[in-house]
Amino acid sequence: MRRPRVLLCVCRGCPGFERVDAWTLVNRLRDNPDVEFAVAHPQLCGDDGLRFLADLVRPAVTYLVGACDPALQRKMLKETFTAAGVSFDGQVVPLDLRNMTTEEAAEKVAEAVRALRAGQ
Repeated sequence: MRRPRVLLCVCRGCPGFERVDAWTLVNRLRDNPDVEFAVAHPQLCGDDGLRFLADLVRPAVTYLVGACDPALQRKMLKETFTAAGVSFDGQVVPLDLRNMTTEEAAEKVAEAVRALRAGQ
């Protein structure tokens, strides 16, 4: 299995991300040898965020999306992933990182990476 790519949305317009330092989190995730890369965007569901995703996502890759409620992620992002040939339900692991500290968010992503590796 290819290493997953981590996409972080640290939406400053939504409550719950005040305790996450996005740049510290991205750099910690980039240091994980089981992660292909990690990037942060201020609002993945916004127009510029959806264009960013459309340019970035590719088929045959697993994505961990750390953001808000997984059901909301599915509603807001699925169409963009599908248009790029990515099965949202099969290749995207939505993670709810709201109301976490940077450390808690890093651990939640690391747990998801370990679970993916174990399920190879």
